[in-house]
Amino acid sequence: MSSGYSVAVVGAGAVGVEMLRVLRERNFPLKHLRVLARSDRQMTVDGETYEVRATTPEAFEGVQLALFAGTEGEKGAAVTFGPDAVRRGAVVIDNGKDFRMDPEVPLVVPEVNGADVERHRGIIANPNCSTVQLVHALKPIYDLSRVERIVVSTYQSISGSGAPAVREFDQQLQAAARGDAMPPYEQIPAQLVQNVLAGCWTFLENGYQDEEWKMVCETHKILHDDAIRITPTTVRVPVVAGHAESVYLETERKVTADEARRALAAFPGICLMDEPAPTEKNPHARTYPTPLDAAGRSDTYVGRVREDPTAPRGLLLWVVADNLRKGAAQNAVQIAEEVVRRNCLLR
Repeated sequence: MSSGYSVAVVGAGAVGVEMLRVLRERNFPLKHLRVLARSDRQMTVDGETYEVRATTPEAFEGVQLALFAGTEGEKGAAVTFGPDAVRRGAVVIDNGKDFRMDPEVPLVVPEVNGADVERHRGIIANPNCSTVQLVHALKPIYDLSRVERIVVSTYQSISGSGAPAVREFDQQLQAAARGDAMPPYEQIPAQLVQNVLAGCWTFLENGYQDEEWKMVCETHKILHDDAIRITPTTVRVPVVAGHAESVYLETERKVTADEARRALAAFPGICLMDEPAPTEKNPHARTYPTPLDAAGRSDTYVGRVREDPTAPRGLLLWVVADNLRKGAAQNAVQIAEEVVRRNCLLR
């Protein structure tokens, strides 16, 4: 890496804040850092104050890497300002959904398909948070034997819907504690406190939710394998941070649980936590990941690795990650690191 790069973070919400944290934590070599949002103001993150400028085409002058925080389910600022940023010489890394399935735009999880950044034409897309942790955990097993079939059920935290939904969930918690009626459902379609919701996203004509279909299309694109049969179900759970996934997969040849554990433990960014039952050495052990284990951390956590006794080539995994970190902000910063490492900046 050179002495530093000019970086813009576009968005001052939850993901934008995490991007600032991750840039600092990973010691990304910064020459200049610019924070852009809807309007001029100051913001403080972990005791450090940032001058926020309004996002305009001219604000990208001199920027080499532009990290767009994006917003789940909405057209992000990258649609409006991304082309202007590229014309001014910035590589755009977009956390929104708008460019993910564009065949001209790489969709990247660096540990899985980092080389894809080399074919960018100015824009690189960050996958949906639930897809990121899924493909991250799949890749070491896929490298042992091609994955033919996936059935995945997600247990997704409310922070995936943004800060207003988190505030509404907190209001629901307070109302439930007081025994009051639930506040109006605005960001969340029903009571989430003491409940789980299997219909928090937009339903498509095929009966799936758009959040589910993203996992199908994005997994195919990232792994370069459209033949994988994928059946997803996405569920919102009363957790603030951290998505969990129950993953069933079938491989071309049998991969044993021990083989899978070894591959997972050796893979970059994977933390294997797979001793779910007490042992003589540690009779009080509970070694499988939970959203609390992943909250605020950067790894993808995998546990409950086991073979399916009813299917000769079936494996099951429990996968957990912080959706705002590995599922969004950190993956975007890792993409920026990959662009720098592979020397594929625009200037």
